[in-house]
Amino acid sequence: MNLLRLVLVLSLCLAGCNRAPAPAEKPPERPPAPSVATPPPALDPTDAAVAQALALKRAGKLAEARDLLQPFTADKALALLGELNTQIIFTGAAAPEKVDHTIVVGDTLGKLAKKFGTTIELLMKAHGLSSDKIRLGDRLRVYQGKFAIEVSKTANTLTVTDNGKIFKRYRVGTGQYNRTPAGEFKIMTRIEKPPWYRPDGRTIAFGDPENILGTHWLGLDVPRYGIHGTWETNSIGTQSSAGCIRLLNSDVEELYVLLPVGTPVTIRD
Repeated sequence: MNLLRLVLVLSLCLAGCNRAPAPAEKPPERPPAPSVATPPPALDPTDAAVAQALALKRAGKLAEARDLLQPFTADKALALLGELNTQIIFTGAAAPEKVDHTIVVGDTLGKLAKKFGTTIELLMKAHGLSSDKIRLGDRLRVYQGKFAIEVSKTANTLTVTDNGKIFKRYRVGTGQYNRTPAGEFKIMTRIEKPPWYRPDGRTIAFGDPENILGTHWLGLDVPRYGIHGTWETNSIGTQSSAGCIRLLNSDVEELYVLLPVGTPVTIRD
């Protein structure tokens, strides 16, 4: 009897051991946390202004695009600002600074340039004239600006302003060993294809490989100093001249067209 009971108990134990364990109860699922959208990175104000100005430019609204960029001083904004300003002034594009003038008896481009404080070259370029000949009844749209120049010897930049607002910025070369004089000056002479007067008194004609003045010269009211072009393009952005302010020939050509005699020039350390 005892043996039978023992066999029964062992059978029950073996049956229990072979039974698969009951699956554990899963904890209740939590609802997923609400997703939080990552806000897009804020657009840089300068980038936003440049993008908007480009859209205005494509729509032909050059003056509006220019005015939008005026508060910004980053290089990318100034580069586009200079491009817009030169496009406005060198073409028939509308701008608040322009006045209409109808040619009357006695008018010449020289007289009109003096009257409106501009240059003959700008009047010709803005109106697509191949000579200084004008006819009675012709209508000119003249840009009336008040230009000035600010040169930084430290940054090697030349900034043209119009009525105190930045018009365009150029990279320049200035004098070695701080030879470019600082102070307030004026443009007194304007020469296309300038000769160079060597320190020993010899005159080097334009076109001679020894002539270092580039294609144009804007002389200041201090002897032997001026703003001029250069053939040494790698000297731009450095202090490399004998004291003058040098630009790429294409840049000094723009200044020659823009700036009349009497334009103020401020040079700062």
